[in-house]
Amino acid sequence: MLSLTRNHDPKKNVQLLSKWLPIGRTMDNLALEAEQVLKETIRQNDRKKKNAPLTKRLAYFFPRLLLTTRKAPGSAHPSAIKEGTLYPEWKDKLDAEYNVLNHAINRHVNVLDYGAVGDGITDCTSAFAKAIGHGRRMVTIPAGTYVVTGIRLPSFTCFVGDGKGQSVIKLSNQAGVSATLLANANPVRGNHHILVQGVTLDWNAARLPSGQKTSAGNNRSSCLTYAHVTYGWVKDVEAVNAGLHAFDLSASFYTYLGDGTWSRGPSRYIWVDYVTGHGFGDDGVTTHHSSQILITNSHMCFPSGRAHLEGFSNSNGFEVDDGSNDVWLIHNSSSHCFGGVEIKAHATASAASNVHIYGHLSVHDNRSFNFRHIGHHLQTDPDSLSAFNISAVNLVAIAPVYTDLYKSSSPRCLVVSAYQNVVINQLTMIGDPDYDYEGEPAAALQYKSKYITLRHVSSRHFKSAGTDIKIFGGNQSADNIQLEELHFTDSAPIAIDIGPKVKNISISSLLAARENGIAAIRVAEQSALISNIEATGYQTSIKFAGKPNHLS
Repeated sequence: MLSLTRNHDPKKNVQLLSKWLPIGRTMDNLALEAEQVLKETIRQNDRKKKNAPLTKRLAYFFPRLLLTTRKAPGSAHPSAIKEGTLYPEWKDKLDAEYNVLNHAINRHVNVLDYGAVGDGITDCTSAFAKAIGHGRRMVTIPAGTYVVTGIRLPSFTCFVGDGKGQSVIKLSNQAGVSATLLANANPVRGNHHILVQGVTLDWNAARLPSGQKTSAGNNRSSCLTYAHVTYGWVKDVEAVNAGLHAFDLSASFYTYLGDGTWSRGPSRYIWVDYVTGHGFGDDGVTTHHSSQILITNSHMCFPSGRAHLEGFSNSNGFEVDDGSNDVWLIHNSSSHCFGGVEIKAHATASAASNVHIYGHLSVHDNRSFNFRHIGHHLQTDPDSLSAFNISAVNLVAIAPVYTDLYKSSSPRCLVVSAYQNVVINQLTMIGDPDYDYEGEPAAALQYKSKYITLRHVSSRHFKSAGTDIKIFGGNQSADNIQLEELHFTDSAPIAIDIGPKVKNISISSLLAARENGIAAIRVAEQSALISNIEATGYQTSIKFAGKPNHLS
């Protein structure tokens, strides 16, 4: 079975992911198909803009006035994909601004000329500050290990090393827990046109006592933070042992002042390419209250989880978090994280929206793909005002596992909670036939999630799972679900399990085969639209409310 280590080269992701594409299909046409389905889904789920109740809007009135806005960063609708590519149309604008950055550089400097010594001992903070100056400089960092207490980058700065593992920037043993290793200079007023390339960033979490939490709150304690940056690039960078995040693309500050509010000072037009990270205390690559974010060809794995209490760490490889909008993840991979990709929000923040995932390989994560708006799940919870619009293509979940990061969390390939308008075109779920999944589902649609389309889904080897796909019912049931072109082999005893009170669900073209199965489809109520079912080795093809119904 495939395993991804810390040394995995994410440049191989394109080739690896191509193995799970349908014969005769390409990523481009699958992505275009997904976008078309998402547009139609949005049209069907036409919703009037809702506001939070007046009492909630008046709460924290003055902090909201100063720190937040009711206008989301970016567009309210998904950006268009550029024809013939997997990239958003706005990437052309970002590429043009890269040329602006290059033309703005009027001086090339070497940190050695300012007193930096790459011996892993000498404090080089002052030397880096002098080399960087006030910007408009290309700062080169030769091979070596440079100890600093923190580096700040002004606008129009290129910060370029000799490559990962060669040019190492290491946080000093004297730095406090709140220190960020590398960040833009002014997160309040904002910065623009910054490039970081070809370095390893070591936050040096080992300097802290064993058992101590490694983060100081909000957007501090990370390897690299872009806070309120417009036009930024991070290329060929490794981040190790971060206190909080390996890479944080965020607004000036994180705010938690209610669903329907967004932090001021977003980062916009950021491209993160070919980055790797491990040992992070919370998440690998994360975004908050920012838009027009592109993350490509990257790999995150083996978090420490030390930013959280032991056993309660939702450390994700890639996290699209509170208030993020128009985020694109293309050809990335993750391993041994809590979530491979998590799209989410906290209860008192707006959810991430308009997110695109085109090719992701998750191996041995606990929850490969986890989409949720916390605090908006139960019947008694308010409906989310912001958890909308996710499109994904060629998601591959291999052998999800239990983890010490979050000990109470059962393995899942996919979880959708409270989100609406979700389209996944080509989902591959591969279990370990010898692993004990303890009767849990491999994938779950639940907690008021609505307008979900799963197309071209395959599942195999989840023998000890309870079901391959579970649509949870009850008072907070999922609704408006379409499952199309499904192929399950030697997997769970129940292929699809639909709970009570689930309305508006259709299943078409299911091919399921295993030995000693219970039912290809189990439905609590006879309201599902089911067609073209071929089941082999199950006691019954369809089990309606406890009554078997065999189809030829």
